[in-house]
Amino acid sequence: MTLSSSLSVRPHALAAYGWDEAWAAEFAPYAAEGLLPGRVVRVDRGQCDVMTEDGVVRADTAFVTPHDPLRVICTGDWAAVEATGNPRYVKSYLPRRTAFVRSTSSQRSEGQILAANVDHAIIAVSLAVELDLGRIERFLALAWESGAQPLVVLTKADLVPDPDTLAYLVRDVETTAPGVQVLTVSSHTGEGTDVLAAVVSGGTSVLLGISGAGKSTLANALLGEDVMDVQATRDVDGKGRHTTTTRNLLALPGGGVLIDTPGLRGVGLFDAEAGVGQVFSEIEDLAADCRFHDCAHEAEPGCAVLAAAADGTLPERRLESYRKLLRENQRIVAKTDARLRAEIRRDWRAKSAEGRANHAAKRGGRA
Repeated sequence: MTLSSSLSVRPHALAAYGWDEAWAAEFAPYAAEGLLPGRVVRVDRGQCDVMTEDGVVRADTAFVTPHDPLRVICTGDWAAVEATGNPRYVKSYLPRRTAFVRSTSSQRSEGQILAANVDHAIIAVSLAVELDLGRIERFLALAWESGAQPLVVLTKADLVPDPDTLAYLVRDVETTAPGVQVLTVSSHTGEGTDVLAAVVSGGTSVLLGISGAGKSTLANALLGEDVMDVQATRDVDGKGRHTTTTRNLLALPGGGVLIDTPGLRGVGLFDAEAGVGQVFSEIEDLAADCRFHDCAHEAEPGCAVLAAAADGTLPERRLESYRKLLRENQRIVAKTDARLRAEIRRDWRAKSAEGRANHAAKRGGRA
């Protein structure tokens, strides 16, 4: 029996990390070269830890360090690793099924890949501070765009003892996250952790949120032990220091794997138009009834979106957030798309000319 066939027919040591028949089939050419499959569990300083059937291997990533930052190896990738050597090298990685990408804080508008081959994107939101619905929408847009199924987890539910207040907060988030499950969880009391564990047991989950959202505490609750360090959160604003400094992939005792990430100070969109549309699906549905197919929902006659905002069916906050995220995404895409930049300039010039014409008409035709 060849190595490639044995990888697919016998129970594989990597099954707990998500290895399946489809991955085995894709890996077959690398197996024929004598390379070992492994899941990247951590990346730092040009090297990575890879979980193989023989245990964790420290490997160099020099062969998979392209200029494109979206193609560098990352936590969650399935890698092809040398069977021997000192150091060992990752020679390649398998095509990603999903990828969670955000824009960097640099002015070059590059994308940064946070995690690969993710099934569930868990967005942790602390109930210890006032809800920021706009930030939740931003996280959701990136999650939908990645190809993963989002899940919003409201942490520290024990700090909201009044059930009516808690129900109100949950409804607020559910309105913000159409089509997304919203769970309330308390790592302190254990409330909701069993439900969350059941949800994430069937695949790979990435844990996202800002510092102080309770991600490390939540990870420990799912792992059943204190694996991740936890820092105290400031009472004044609910923020905490980054207790997770790298992205780590961990096997869960109840099945599935979890990628814990550092707290994200900035969550910039990166070519996430489809994700934005998914988050604001009710606006996209309304837009289908607009008089003009290219309606911008600003001041056009027969705009179904504006009509819904005027009669209160569509909250004004949702419409403003939708516009903001679309504009931001368009700016990011335009920086790398010359054709789109030209279209935006033409549109801006046309609107400027229309504005000047309207102004002149109001003044009686005087320029």
